Amino acid sequence: FQRSTSDWGYVGDLVEDDDKIGLYSYKVQSTITSRLANTMIQAKMVNNANRPQHIVFDVQVPKGAFIDNFTMDINGITFTSQIREKSEARKMYSQAKAKGKAAGIVRSNALDMENFKTEVNVPPGMRIQFELHYHEMIRRKLSSYEHLISVKPGRLAKHLEVDVRIIEPQGLRYVHVPNSLGDHFDGITTISKGEKKAHISFKPTMTQQRKCPKCSSTAVDGNFVVQYDVNRETTGGELEIFNGYFIHFFAPENLDPLPKNILFVIDVSGSMWGLKMKQTIEAMKAILSELRAADQFSLIDFNHNVRCWRDNLVSATPAQVEDAKKYIQAIHPNGGTNINEALLRATFILNEAQNLGMLDPNSVSMIVFVSDGDPTVGELKLTAIQKNVKQSIKDEFSLFCLGIGFDVDYDFLQRIASDNRGMAHRIFGNQETSAQMKNFYNQVSTPLLKKIQFNYPQESVSDVTQSSFHNYFGGSEIVVAGKVDTENLQHLESIVTATAANAELVMETLRDVEELDGFMKKDRYADPEFTKKLWAYLTVNQMLAERNAAPTAALKRNITKSILQMSLDHHIVTPFTAMLIENAEKDEIMLADQPKDPRKGCCSGTLGLTPNAPNNNKGIPAWANVTAVPVSYMPEQRSPPVSSLSINRVDNDPHFIIHLPKSQRNICFNINSDPGKILNLVSDPGTGVVVNGQLVGSKKAENKKLNTYFGKFGFYFKNKGLKVEITTETITLKDGSYSITLKWADTGHIIRKQLVVSLKKENNVTIAVGEQLSFMVVLHRVWKGHPVNVDFLGIYIPPENQFSPEVHGLIGQFASEPEVYIHHQRPGQAPEKPQATMEVKGNKLTVTKGLQKDYRTDRVLGTDVQCWFVHNSGKGFIDGHYRDYLVPHLYSFLKKP
Repeated sequence: FQRSTSDWGYVGDLVEDDDKIGLYSYKVQSTITSRLANTMIQAKMVNNANRPQHIVFDVQVPKGAFIDNFTMDINGITFTSQIREKSEARKMYSQAKAKGKAAGIVRSNALDMENFKTEVNVPPGMRIQFELHYHEMIRRKLSSYEHLISVKPGRLAKHLEVDVRIIEPQGLRYVHVPNSLGDHFDGITTISKGEKKAHISFKPTMTQQRKCPKCSSTAVDGNFVVQYDVNRETTGGELEIFNGYFIHFFAPENLDPLPKNILFVIDVSGSMWGLKMKQTIEAMKAILSELRAADQFSLIDFNHNVRCWRDNLVSATPAQVEDAKKYIQAIHPNGGTNINEALLRATFILNEAQNLGMLDPNSVSMIVFVSDGDPTVGELKLTAIQKNVKQSIKDEFSLFCLGIGFDVDYDFLQRIASDNRGMAHRIFGNQETSAQMKNFYNQVSTPLLKKIQFNYPQESVSDVTQSSFHNYFGGSEIVVAGKVDTENLQHLESIVTATAANAELVMETLRDVEELDGFMKKDRYADPEFTKKLWAYLTVNQMLAERNAAPTAALKRNITKSILQMSLDHHIVTPFTAMLIENAEKDEIMLADQPKDPRKGCCSGTLGLTPNAPNNNKGIPAWANVTAVPVSYMPEQRSPPVSSLSINRVDNDPHFIIHLPKSQRNICFNINSDPGKILNLVSDPGTGVVVNGQLVGSKKAENKKLNTYFGKFGFYFKNKGLKVEITTETITLKDGSYSITLKWADTGHIIRKQLVVSLKKENNVTIAVGEQLSFMVVLHRVWKGHPVNVDFLGIYIPPENQFSPEVHGLIGQFASEPEVYIHHQRPGQAPEKPQATMEVKGNKLTVTKGLQKDYRTDRVLGTDVQCWFVHNSGKGFIDGHYRDYLVPHLYSFLKKP
C-alpha cells in the first residue's frame, strides 16, 4: 500500500486560494465486481505558502462501508496503516503520545455518511498525498443498484477525475448516471457500456469546475451517483462460485404482489409542528392512494395520547382511503411522545386480527412507524420499549421505522426494526421529506414472498450467512454467501433450492464455474477476492446484528470475539478495531478510531485523525482547541492565554479565569451563591447577546458547605430571535415556537439564521455567529452513584469576541481590559502560594498566586493554569458585588445600576 509522490510531474498552474494551498489532483476510482464496490479516493496537495499550514483531507464514506486502508505521503515519507484490536491500538497510541510522537484524534459525524478527516501541519513548499480505500456491497432498491460517491474536493483541482467500472457476470440490463452534481456539469460524464462491463468517466477541466467563469471556487460539491441493474434468469436466482466462496443473488420479479395488512403509526407530537408535519401529511395522502384493493390498513396517530382512526383493520376501498386522508389532513401536532403505547396499540390490532382469522394466510403484515424524537411520556427506557414490542410482535410481522430530523434516536429505530424483521431509514427534515417518505414506503409496499428458506447441501458448503428471511419485496434482492468445497459441485445445481410459504419450489441457476473463473481472470479491473470480501461483509454485519440482540452477556462476548477475529483477518475497521498509521521508522503514529457508538451507524464507523493540528471543523472556532503548556515553562509573572471562563474541579465552586491579553496575566476568582440562582456572564444590549448560567448544588454539604456548579446555560441572541439552552442532558435551540434538541450522546450540527451549534459527543458544544462571536460549553460527567458530586458544565468565552462597548456582566465587563498592576510579591501561608498586592479599578487587593484548571483539552484531569486569585467573590476586581449580577430568568439582560 505504499505510495510515492515522485510521479506528480509539473505542478505549476495550480489555482490557489488565499491560503496558498494548491490541489494538484483529486481522483476517485471505484470498481464494482458483482455488487462489491472497491473505492479509492486520492488527493495530491502542495503548500506554496512561506509558512507551515494545516492541510485537510476530509472525505465522506457511506455508513455501510468498511474502511480497509489509508496511506499518506509527505515529501516522500510514507505512512501506512494496519488494523489492530481497539484496546491494543489505543495502548500503542498512548505510549507514542507519552513520548510526544503521536497525533491527536478527531471524531466527527455527517448525516447519512461518515467523515474521515485528516488534518496535517505541512511545512512550506512541501507536497502531501492522501489515499483512502473502502469497500461496500451495493444494495438493490426499487429495481436498481445505486452506487453513491461523495465528491467534495473543496477547491479547484488541476486534475479531477471520477472513474467507475462495473463488472457483472450476469450481464448489464442498463446503466444510468443522473446529473446529481447539477446542470453545471451536463454532458461531461461519459458512459461506455458492454454486455457485462461498463466504464463511467467524469473529468471536468479546471474551467468547467469553476462556479462561474471568473470564480476561484469549485462547483464540484455533492454526490456522484451511478445506477444500474443486471439481467436475470426466469427463476430470479443466481449462484456465483469463485475462489472457494459462493454468492447467491435472489431477486425474482415475475410474481404477483401479496396482500398486505399495514398499520401506519404517525408521531404528531409538538416537535412535528411546521414543515415536517405538512410534508408528512402530503406523503401519507400519496401513500394511501397507492394501497391495493386487496390490502387492509388503519392509522394510529400519537403524542402523549394514542388515537386510532379505526380500532381494527379495514379494506382499502376508495371510500375508506378517502376518509383516512381527511383524518390525516385534520391532524394538528402538539404534546409529548408516547412511543411505547403507540407501538403496542398497533401490534395489538394486528395480533387481534390474526387471532380472529381476519387475515389472508398468504398476506404480509407490517407496521410503518414515523417519528422525529425520543419518548417523553409513558415508558421512557428505550430498552424496555424494544423488549415490549418484540414480545408483542412475536416474529409474526415486520416493523419498518422512519426517523425524521436530528433529534430522533436512529440507533433505537435500527435496533427495534432489526429485532422485528424490518429496516429503518432516516430523513433530515428538508424540502424533500415527502418524496423520501414515499420512496421509503415504495421499498416495502410490494411483498412478493414470505418466510423464505434457502437450502444448501452441507457436503458442499459451510459458514453460510443468514439463509432464512421473513419477506422478499419487489425491486430488492436477497444475498447469501458461504464457503464452498469446489470438489463437490457436480450436483449443486439440482440441490440448492429456495422455498417460500406462498410459492412453489424455486430452482436456482448455477453459473458455470469455469466460465466465471475465466471471465474474472481475464479482466484486469475485476477484484479477484470479490466473493471472499462479500462473504466477510455479510458475515460481519450479521454478527453485529446478532450481538445487538444477544440475550446474555456471555453470548455477546463470544460474538464480539468472532467479530474482532473477522476484522483482523480481513483488515477492516469495525467497532472493535482501530487503524494505526505509522511511518516506516515507526517513530510517528496516528490513530483512526471508531467510537463504539452504534447510534452513529453501527457498522462502518466514524473515523478521523488530526496530526499536530487543532480541530478546525466548520463552525468550531480555532480557540476551542489549545495546546497544554507545562507549568515549568511559564514565565513567573506572565501567563499563557486562557479563554475567559472555566469551571474548576468537581469538588469546587464555580471559578472564573479572566485572561488579560495586554498584560498577559490570568486573574481568578470564585463566586459563592445558592443553587437555583442565575448569574449573568455577558449582557450586551449593543449586539443583543445575553449569556446566563444557573447554579446547581451538590447532593449534600461537606464540611458544612454546599458546593455549587453551573448546571444550565442560556444564550439569547435577541437580534436573531434565537435562544440556546444547554443542560447536562440536552442542547436545545429555540426560534419562537420552533425548537430542536440534541442529546449529549449525539454528534452533529444545528444551523439556523447563520448561527451554528456544533456538538461533540459527551464532550463540548460550540456556538458560533459568523466570525464575530463564539462560545464553548464543556460537559463534566461524574459517577452517577457518587454520594456528593453531580454533573456540571463549564463555559469558555474567547477575548476576541466582538462585543459592543455597552457589554457588561461578570465576564463581559472585561472585554475592555482594565489596568492591572501587581507588585510587592511575598511569601504566603504555603510556599507554593505566594501573595502580592494588586491595584485595579482604584482598589488595592491582596491576591494569592496558584494553579487553576483549564478543561478544554483534558476534561478529566484538566491543564494547570497559573493565575492570581482574588478573594471574597472577586470583590474589587469585578464592578460592584457579585449579587448585582443575579438575574431573574435564564434569558434576562442585566439591568443597569
